[in-house]
Amino acid sequence: MFSIKKILILCGLLTSTQIFALPQDSRRAGGIAVIPLSQNISEVKYKDQPILITQPNTQRYAIFGIPLSTPVGSLELQTNAQPIQIEVKPYKYAEQRLNVKNQDYVNPQQEQLDRYAIEAKEQNDIYTSFSPAQFSDFPNFIRPTAGKFSNSFGRKRFFNGEERAPHSGLDIPAPVGQKVVAPASGVVVGVGDYFFNGQTVLVDHGQGLISMFCHLSKINVVKGQKLTQGEVLGLVGKTGRVTGPHLHWGMSLNNARVDPQLFLNQ
Repeated sequence: MFSIKKILILCGLLTSTQIFALPQDSRRAGGIAVIPLSQNISEVKYKDQPILITQPNTQRYAIFGIPLSTPVGSLELQTNAQPIQIEVKPYKYAEQRLNVKNQDYVNPQQEQLDRYAIEAKEQNDIYTSFSPAQFSDFPNFIRPTAGKFSNSFGRKRFFNGEERAPHSGLDIPAPVGQKVVAPASGVVVGVGDYFFNGQTVLVDHGQGLISMFCHLSKINVVKGQKLTQGEVLGLVGKTGRVTGPHLHWGMSLNNARVDPQLFLNQ
């Protein structure tokens, strides 16, 4: 399947030296829709949540994150002009069965549930935020750490035989202490040691685009700190609910957890 960038090159509207960074268009639950906008559209929303808009050249695009819970079929985006229809295609994610030694991470005690509720609200407040973009052109994301991708995003998970929510990030197995860097410039908007996520850093790239890095062994940044692409933000670890050392890399776009691999230049 051709990407929007390849189509523009083939049509003579863009040369190879003018290729800009846009995420991959993958219209599935947990995917991304890259939508060219007509000149009369200046604002796009989904369920009252504003959608990221970028203009890397003369064409403007809405970059819409499709929530993992979205059923197959049509959904509608609101604009200041005509609505935009998105067709969500079927996509089968794998299943994953994990054995966790600490039973509290499978069936938490009430005290732990209370702690999780506070932490979840703190993170959700970040995911629903919408700040000015930290970029002029949409950033060309890089990998946050070295290692083979596990293709774990979207997997239906079973912990000790009990079904839980689909996996909303990408796991990268790596040794404890390996560097984790910012995949794009942004501002640190969250730092914490969470019950499930362990030591965690959240980075705001602007316009509702948030990256998350979990299970760290060390955090090298503080809340409010500005990061440039490639700057070290922490070290790989195995804190929180894990079965081994790895980095959990999550991406949230308009409060939808989407596949981080779609941001990488293929």
